[in-house]
Amino acid sequence: MEGGDLGGGKRARAACGGYLCLEDEAGFTRRPPRGRTWGRRGHTPVVMVSGRRSGRLSVAGLIAMRSGSRTRLCHRLCTHRAGKSTRRSMGERDFTALIDGVHQLVKAPIVLVWDRLNTHVSRAMGELIAEWKWLTVFLMPAYSSDLIPVEWVWAHVKRSLANLAVVALDRLEALVRNRLKRLQYQPGTLDGFIAGTGLTLDDPASP
Repeated sequence: MEGGDLGGGKRARAACGGYLCLEDEAGFTRRPPRGRTWGRRGHTPVVMVSGRRSGRLSVAGLIAMRSGSRTRLCHRLCTHRAGKSTRRSMGERDFTALIDGVHQLVKAPIVLVWDRLNTHVSRAMGELIAEWKWLTVFLMPAYSSDLIPVEWVWAHVKRSLANLAVVALDRLEALVRNRLKRLQYQPGTLDGFIAGTGLTLDDPASP
């Protein structure tokens, strides 16, 4: 894979037998994704939404896979309330909490693959990566979102929310959590998302 190895070749070799984790982020607002629906001929269905700023929900998702093990989906959500001075994206602490949580769950080395988001390649993140000996990080090439199966997760969730207007941001958070939790119990669906990218995970050949 192209891109930088932030963990070093020796660490990558030591991670053999661990989990390959592919990460991506998405954003949700009270303005629902548009989707097809039924309606009377000549009467286009209309979903009323508020035009006021009402905050944003950021979600970081990670699919963890290892040959011979059940595929897992882990995620972290952050709610950003409306306000000019309010951060509207995830920071290094959010990403590190997600990665550490996955490590605590799988109890194995992790090879993490993600894009070149500024918080992924910041100095603070680089220092943390250097401290966590169980973590190896590779950066995806630019414009390669089609190789990240988490993109399929977002499409699946947003399709389930099509045309659904919510009144409060808390309600939106509850709905997104519910959809993601369902997927966590559907490893076959997650494997389908991975297959959709064309990626394969085979056992390493014996020397």
